[in-house]
Amino acid sequence: MVRNGDVSFWWQDIGAEPMRAPLDGDIDVDVCIVGAGYTGLWTAYALQQQEPDVRIAIVESRFAGFGASGRNGGWVSGAVTGGRARYEQSHSRQAAIDQQLAHNAAVDAVVAAIADENLDADAHYGGELRVAYKPAHLARMNAEYAAESSWPGTDLVSLSAGAARERLNVSGILGALWDPHCARVHPAKLVRNLARLVESRGATIYESTRVSEITPGVAVTDRGRVRADHVIRATEGFTADLTGEHRTWLPMNSSMIMTEPVPASLWDSIGWEGRETVGDYAHVYMYAQRTADDRIAFGGRGVPYRYGSRVDTDGRTQQRTIASLTALLHRFFPTLSEVPIAHGWAGVLGVPRDWAAGVTYSRETGLGAAGGYVGTGVASANLAGRTLADLILGVDSELTRLPWVGHTARRWEPEPLRWVAVHSIYTAYRWADRLEERGGTTLPLPARVADLIAGR
Repeated sequence: MVRNGDVSFWWQDIGAEPMRAPLDGDIDVDVCIVGAGYTGLWTAYALQQQEPDVRIAIVESRFAGFGASGRNGGWVSGAVTGGRARYEQSHSRQAAIDQQLAHNAAVDAVVAAIADENLDADAHYGGELRVAYKPAHLARMNAEYAAESSWPGTDLVSLSAGAARERLNVSGILGALWDPHCARVHPAKLVRNLARLVESRGATIYESTRVSEITPGVAVTDRGRVRADHVIRATEGFTADLTGEHRTWLPMNSSMIMTEPVPASLWDSIGWEGRETVGDYAHVYMYAQRTADDRIAFGGRGVPYRYGSRVDTDGRTQQRTIASLTALLHRFFPTLSEVPIAHGWAGVLGVPRDWAAGVTYSRETGLGAAGGYVGTGVASANLAGRTLADLILGVDSELTRLPWVGHTARRWEPEPLRWVAVHSIYTAYRWADRLEERGGTTLPLPARVADLIAGR
């Protein structure tokens, strides 16, 4: 029987730890960080590197890494959430290039920190393969390659069907793009060990402490108030729970399955010796990795959104989502049909109305925030954390001049419009994927309508 929920396979794989103590009354610190995921922890790490004596309190409603940081696909990707074109339009072409190069460098920074700090996160720098296995996919792949090749820092390599198959034997593969700027990690190992590291350097993490409201100088919790010169919101998909933030970011659901270890005899037919991360060109796209212990982690959309921005409590996903992801895994690799699925789970990611991440900070109020990564947060959170540290400390740097600094999106529509919009988008994308099964190469009308509704 497939295990469902229990936060994620990643957490069950490494085992639970005793919970840290909650906040016990009011305290005063220099910096209060709300949320003990990647963004909050990388912010603390970067602050400690520059100001070792800084007093940091990290306040977490459940436990460090409970959210997307402990449930994601383990992609440390250099992708710019929302694309570079918006920054070219709002700032300049060079600003957009700088944003891309900063994201590429963030991949290097995460991998380097794992090695330098002995974070033991099963890191492997193999790049990303984006595979095409339908004519429409191939048309989008070729268009992407042509467009991306004009930008410095993208560094994509186009692979023919034969060359792609030599790397990864996806059934019916027609071609692939290889992006060198991506690594693979074990997400829960990374977040757990990063939390331990910042604690060892003086930060205090208060778990089982729910923040209800953030105001200048104060984070209000159910166990007391944290007073600080700087209060940073790092709550990603759980932002809607905070007073005044219900429509700031939409909590989008994403689900995953994990196989049992794949026998060595089957890897011969699959390939995947480079252990690249793997995505595709479907409108309702998938993402996967080959783990350090030779399992396959395979993810995609299930039910995309719960009415009223509700989020889960334990990572359970729908049985039909586990079934659909399993069917897609077997469509990719038919030889895996006899390999059991060990675990299924879901998590939420923060989606701004314009689908673009941002970093904000006000010197007047001391309030800052980062997130809205739409699934690319493993590397982006590191970049955001280093940027927030510079902003907090008043350092004028290349990071603080990046075009995503100060970026905010308009708020999401109220219910029921929000629910209707999100479910309409993904119904249309699934319809478009079914139409493309017939072999057409022109972008189907449902996909164009979905893009329009989404505001992409």
